[in-house]
Amino acid sequence: QCLAATLFLFFACLAPAVGFGGLFAAATNGAIGTIEMVSSTALCGMIYSVFSAQPLTIIGSTGPVLAFVACLAQLANMMSLPFLPLYAWTGLWTSAILLISSVTSASNLVKYLTRFTDEIFSVLISAIFVVEAVSDVGRTFASPASTFTKALLTLTVASMTYGTATFLKGLRATNYFSKRVRTTISNFAPTIGVVAGSLVARWARIVHGTGMAGLPCLTIPNQFATTSGRAWLVPLMDLPVWARWGAILPALMATVLLFLDQNITVRVVNNPQYKMTKGRRKGNVLDGMHADIFVISLLTAATSMVGLPWLVAATVRSISHVRALSNYDSEGKITGTMEQRVTGMSIHTLIGCSVMFAKPRALLTQVPLPVLMGLFMYLGTSALPGNEMFARICGLFKDKSVSAKERWSSVPQRTTTAFTLLQVACLGAMMWVKESQIGVLFPIIIALLAPLRFGLEKSGIIKKEYIEILDED
Repeated sequence: QCLAATLFLFFACLAPAVGFGGLFAAATNGAIGTIEMVSSTALCGMIYSVFSAQPLTIIGSTGPVLAFVACLAQLANMMSLPFLPLYAWTGLWTSAILLISSVTSASNLVKYLTRFTDEIFSVLISAIFVVEAVSDVGRTFASPASTFTKALLTLTVASMTYGTATFLKGLRATNYFSKRVRTTISNFAPTIGVVAGSLVARWARIVHGTGMAGLPCLTIPNQFATTSGRAWLVPLMDLPVWARWGAILPALMATVLLFLDQNITVRVVNNPQYKMTKGRRKGNVLDGMHADIFVISLLTAATSMVGLPWLVAATVRSISHVRALSNYDSEGKITGTMEQRVTGMSIHTLIGCSVMFAKPRALLTQVPLPVLMGLFMYLGTSALPGNEMFARICGLFKDKSVSAKERWSSVPQRTTTAFTLLQVACLGAMMWVKESQIGVLFPIIIALLAPLRFGLEKSGIIKKEYIEILDED
């Protein structure tokens, strides 16, 4: 099971790292690129898996962090300041504030967040993965550089990867084969999906030729060196003294972003439904958060000084990691989770090997990008089961007379619908802000979800007894 989780999450972590690397390169004019992103993912991931309190959390870059760094690059350009020194000083101030928050137990503030916030944030991240995958496939049909044949092949390969992984993952809940065979196939489902999609793409290329059926493949740098050819260590003294102190202002925003991204994801990972017991009190989701923030603060300082991207807990990858290590009974309910540090270390060691050694790089460059699109789709959809907001959204379209009773069935349907639509509205607002020119304010929107939830209760818009049922942890 650990081997299956490692192989699955290797691709699930490497693909976003390469993708985000390209986006960072465009946003920072090559100051931070793919090699920096993959290196940060590998090195920080290994350190986090060893020293964090919750090693099942997977850290990586996120869309909000990318949006913030892009705004910081624009600020540096507008004020005629060198970007990397400004980035480094911002990161160092952010690290210091996070360090203070860890030793003062500031993560206890997360107790004011509830299922209301967790569900919106989780659905948001899943939606980002699904939308990105669908958009990538759709762009191949609209691109003048692509033919209809290649676009159709892209759709076929992505669908094969997603369909194979989803179908085989569901084999666990069937009566086919023995329990051991079902469990093994289900554990390796995403890996089998990647292999199946890659074989279809290779077959098409062999039969029809590269000109007609050649698909773009994963791009990994040929050598281990910075994207721009700069020295690894950032020249901190190149930034004027006034700007070094002024970097505190963007650092405050970065602190809010990293603090919320990290703690909301760890809170979701620590959910009692996964029945984890090591180092935690029963039903408590806050245990270990201070230690995790402490590790993130040190990693933020280190990555800032060498111009690597800041990393925090990545929601979908973390949930996928936990689910890949969960044990299920015959009814598909989670009975426990394999809590260990081996998979996290193994995943990021493999990612490190993919940039350090030539043969792994050559092998990975044969993986077609549509395969990763299908894997992104799987990542997004596989994290949704168990999310009650998603279940209530689906319930809006169900016939209540024949549907199974849910935990919140005692709440009037009109109240449940209003509560769900409010969450959907919050989700839409967050997606709009993330994609807008004020994307840097995204963490503020997340922080406002908690007051909004308590405002619903205090104002009487939704009765307290109903809120307690709908928002029960």
